Amino acid sequence: MFGEGNPESPLVLVGEGPGEQEDATGRPFVGRAGQLLDRALLDNGLDRTDVYICNIVKCRACDWRNGTAFNRAPQPDEIEACSGWLRSQLAAISPQVILCIGSPSANALIRKGFQITKERGVLLECALAPFAIATLHPAYILRQCSKTHDGGYSLLVRDIGIAWEKAVSMQTERAAAP
Repeated sequence: MFGEGNPESPLVLVGEGPGEQEDATGRPFVGRAGQLLDRALLDNGLDRTDVYICNIVKCRACDWRNGTAFNRAPQPDEIEACSGWLRSQLAAISPQVILCIGSPSANALIRKGFQITKERGVLLECALAPFAIATLHPAYILRQCSKTHDGGYSLLVRDIGIAWEKAVSMQTERAAAP
């Protein structure tokens, strides 16, 4: 799965990798986590046509038990095997800001040892774009949600807003430069 969205967007969202539904459809973030991500984009006045969405690995990372596939985090060698594709993809899009969705993405693109619960929401320098910011993964948020707690959904919405605002301001500055 390569990705989808607006290849001219100043903001690229980079997740971990395809799950079962993404693998079946060839589209990133289409399951329950994807629906939550779509809602968070809408809460910022955005949709998938405004941003570009891809993953650090291009194939589903899974283990098999009793003939059934179970999703798992990609292994370092799998991330490395896909890194050339991701680097080329980001170079072609040339985003102003990368929004790392979840810890595996932040560890691959910002720095090893990135602590998502402590460092999310902060714009940082990045080798593949002028800035990167990390946010909680929608699947994590879904697991944390309860009747009295949004599971971090408000943080996801906030982080998308920060990333979009910075990306658009940088794109505007870049266009205005002589």
